Amino acid sequence: MKILIVSQYFKPENVSIPSDIAEALSAQGHSVRVLTGYPNYPTGHIFPGFSQKWRQRSVENGIEVCRVPLIINHSQHSLKRMLNYVSFAFTSASARSFARDADVIYVYATQMTPALGPWLWRMTGGAPYLLHVVDLWPDSVVGSTIVGGHRQAQAVERMLNLWIGRVYKRASMVVGISPTMVKTLVSRGLDPQRVELVYNWADSFPNSRTVPEPNRPIYDGIDVVYAGNVGEMQDLEVAIRAVAKAADSGVRLSIIGDGIAKIGLLQLAYELGVSNVRFRDPVPRSQMPEIYAEADFALVSLKDLEVFRGTIPSKFPSVLAHGIPAITTVQGDVRAMNEQHGLGIAADAESVDDLERAFREAAALGYEERKLMGDRVRNFAERLFTKNTAISKIESFLIRIVEERHIEK
Repeated sequence: MKILIVSQYFKPENVSIPSDIAEALSAQGHSVRVLTGYPNYPTGHIFPGFSQKWRQRSVENGIEVCRVPLIINHSQHSLKRMLNYVSFAFTSASARSFARDADVIYVYATQMTPALGPWLWRMTGGAPYLLHVVDLWPDSVVGSTIVGGHRQAQAVERMLNLWIGRVYKRASMVVGISPTMVKTLVSRGLDPQRVELVYNWADSFPNSRTVPEPNRPIYDGIDVVYAGNVGEMQDLEVAIRAVAKAADSGVRLSIIGDGIAKIGLLQLAYELGVSNVRFRDPVPRSQMPEIYAEADFALVSLKDLEVFRGTIPSKFPSVLAHGIPAITTVQGDVRAMNEQHGLGIAADAESVDDLERAFREAAALGYEERKLMGDRVRNFAERLFTKNTAISKIESFLIRIVEERHIEK
């Protein structure tokens, strides 16, 4: 097949799914192209070696990539953030010639705006498209700090719903990343036969997992790692306050990454005088096994928004694949998995006291208990979160779409 991938994010940005899909489909013999923006996430600055121009084409690992300009902004300023999304929507939509001979289009919808081009092209005879929904819109926009004020949120919701409903109607298939998300999509009028569940997958499964200790003294405590985007929605202020209160238990927290909230968190840690929180710069994905090898638990946290109850953050499968139990404040599907399958310790979102309780509970576990928990989470991840299984499902959906198109013709 000739497959076009449309995604606002792509390598060298640390957003693995569109890159993984492009490389895997190319390895299967498909002709793969990628339409994307200039790399700037999550720092909000163009990556070294890139400069924006109207079009930049290149071949990366055998995949043709076309980059289009966009307004760069990762702040919580509502207008500027929406301009970031909308600018990519329009510049990518203008690149129809790059999509002209595609058999099928895969849209990575972290936000819905990358679907603008494929939707417009489809209405005028273009290729059918599959939507991979990572964040539900308008829920994630209206529920975030991007949109302020009840009236403003209502107006934005009405406007987005008018367009999003049409995008879903034109889509040949829609993929959701959690059971709750799939149910929500169906409840909004989508044909259940066109909605499928594909979990986010783990980046890698190391050959073995060595649980830290037993050579460490018992009083040395435990190491908890958070690795990923340091944004407002990750609710890391609560984590810093909670780990500060639990300092006497021996718990330590490392925050690895970058984002708009980092400066404020550094200031908070300084004001609290905490000595058990460490900040580190982002590291390449290839170094994450080394990071996880030093950790006893991983923190997976989000604010308490209804939309997050139907999401499974991409870091959750990755930490489980490395045999790291999760301390999580993500409610809904993630908490249910955590509690039902013994994948770590769950806490209430946005609660300093309950997260402190979770940190203390983790610190009180002995080496053997943590080792058993680590084996359990690794086995769980191997059942649900393998890359090959997930991408094979997506490939089968794309084949199905192309076959149906040929039948229609």
